[in-house]
Formats: sequence, C-alpha cells, structure tokens
Amino acid sequence: MKVAVLPGDGIGPEITAVAVEVLKTVAPDLELGFAPVGGAAYEAYGHPLPAATLALAQSSDAVLFGAVGDWKYDALERALRPEQAILGLRRALGLFANLRPAILYPELAEASSLKTEIVAGLDLLIIRELTGDIYFGTPRGRRASPDGAFAGASEAFDTMRYTEPEIERIAHIAFRAAKARSQRVTSVDKANVLETSQLWRDVVNRVHQQYPDIKLDHMYVDNAAMQLVRAPKSFDVIVTGNLFGDILSDEAAMLTGSIGMLPSASLNERGQGLYEPSHGSAPDIAGQGIANPLATILSAALLLRYSLKRETQAARIEHAVQRVLADGRRTADIVGTKGVSVGTEAMGEAVLQALSQR
Repeated sequence: MKVAVLPGDGIGPEITAVAVEVLKTVAPDLELGFAPVGGAAYEAYGHPLPAATLALAQSSDAVLFGAVGDWKYDALERALRPEQAILGLRRALGLFANLRPAILYPELAEASSLKTEIVAGLDLLIIRELTGDIYFGTPRGRRASPDGAFAGASEAFDTMRYTEPEIERIAHIAFRAAKARSQRVTSVDKANVLETSQLWRDVVNRVHQQYPDIKLDHMYVDNAAMQLVRAPKSFDVIVTGNLFGDILSDEAAMLTGSIGMLPSASLNERGQGLYEPSHGSAPDIAGQGIANPLATILSAALLLRYSLKRETQAARIEHAVQRVLADGRRTADIVGTKGVSVGTEAMGEAVLQALSQR
C-alpha cells in the first residue's frame, strides 16, 4: 500500500513528521512517498500543486496532508496561493465526502469551551460535501455591477450550485454512517432562502426513503450553529454542503477542547482519501515545537481505517492517544489547569511509547 505524504507549510512539516513516525510503527510495510505542496511547492516550483506532487497523490492509495498557507503569500494572484493546492487535490481526486468526527475525550472536558455537563460524552460526525457549492461554482469573478442601486460600481460574485447526483451521493454516505452509530441524521441547509438548499432538502428526503430505519430531521444552518453550542449531544450525524460544513465543523472543533484534536478524512468513490488535521498552518507558531500533533496522528488512524481497511492498526493509534491523554500529557492548546505541558515532539514520543505497551 502506498501513502503520499504532503507536509505543506507552517506547522505542517512538524506535525506530519510525528504522524509519519506513528504510521511507521503500526504499519512498517507501507510505502511512503514525500512531495512539497502549498507555499513550499510554490517556492520550489512556482506553483502550489506541481505536476509531480499531483501525480504522486493520484498514484497513492491515500494522502497524509499537513497544512498549507502563510500570510506572506497573500499578495499572490489567487491561482498561485497555497490554499489552491488543497482545492486542486479535492477536484483532481474527486474527494467529495469530508468526514470530521468531533469527540470529546473525558480527560479534556475542562478544555472545552462549554460547561462539562453540556458537552461531556460528545461524539458526533459532520459529513460535508466537498467538491460542489460556492467554493467550486461558476461563474465567479469581478465586474461593474450591471443593475441595482449601485449599478456601475465594482462588484464581486460567486455562484452557489449543486446537482442532484452530488447531493444523492453525500446523502448515501451520511445514512450509511448513521447505520453504524445512533441511527440519526440531521441535514443542514438554508431552504427558506436558497434554491440550492431547497433542492438539497428535496433530494435528501428522497434518498432517505431507502433508509427507513434512520431518523432524519432538517435544520436551518443558523439554528444548527446555535444548537451546536446549546445542546451539542442532540446531534449524531450532520450532513451539509461545502460552505456550511466548513463553518460548522470548526465550531464543533472547539467543543472538543481544541481544533488541534480534530482529524478529518476526505474520500472519493473508490475509497481513496486525503487525511488532514482540521486546523490550519498556524504560521505564527511554526518552528516553535509547540503545535498539537494529535489531530494529524488521529488523521493517520482514519487513513488506515477508511482507505487501507486496517481497523486493528487504526484502533491501536486511537487507544494510544487516549492513554497519553489519560496520563496527563498536554500541548499548550489543551493544557488547561491539569496535566503536564509538552511540545510537539514530546507528545509524539508519548504516543509511540503508548503504542509499545500492551
């Protein structure tokens, strides 16, 4: 089995290096290939997603991705900015389903932004459609406004759009996931305002007819954002579009104590996937050795589970992370008032030590 490792920018190389050591420990037979991406690739090759990097990703069974982005590239034209690399990979690999589990480990209840009694025991899954919606819709651009109160003024525009097949396939992913969990799906949209969302709701309802044992409810995105902080344990599986999912998954991350704890999996129809932490490149702390590598380590576990079908090895990693947290090891983002503060490498070494124990 072949895994492409794309460390990227900022803290990406630090956290990815730790996760790679974990992968080597539990699955030493994997073939690992490395390539630059994002700002690092732009510096070396003049493009955030060079042809060789894309070819490596396409020829691999899975991709372990760090993070991309840095403020120093903000002046570049949009097509050359580091963030275009991840959008390009999603498009080229057909990664339409993004799975973001939000689990609050008991040891981190104090680190959550909510009271313990509200959030203790949280275990929800956000499934985000990843290759449609306003991020990829066309036409888009800038022009002189052709009408309205400010006709002739400069305006920018993007297009939110979905086709029925795009919605159908992500709905199937959500209902199948719910079968293995608590049999509940919440579909999030804005059907009272957006034609795109009304189509979304109609299609989800139609697909639901194939899953009569699953309970389905619908929620407007503004209400869903409120309920996530009011009663987060009322959710099990949330399925939503690209834009809304981007926002809600980051909100859910803070319920777990830190976005540094949230892994993600982005899958195509063949099971090939890209696995990355939900946080960004954090250039302000890059090179300081204080970044939390656990989201990347947990992303490696998802890689083993979903793309390589190695459940035993995935579970070993997750149990090791839980043991390290139970032992009181904490990076700066989750240290709170309890535990021992450690850096990136020390946290990785603690996970490796836990893996060596029975």
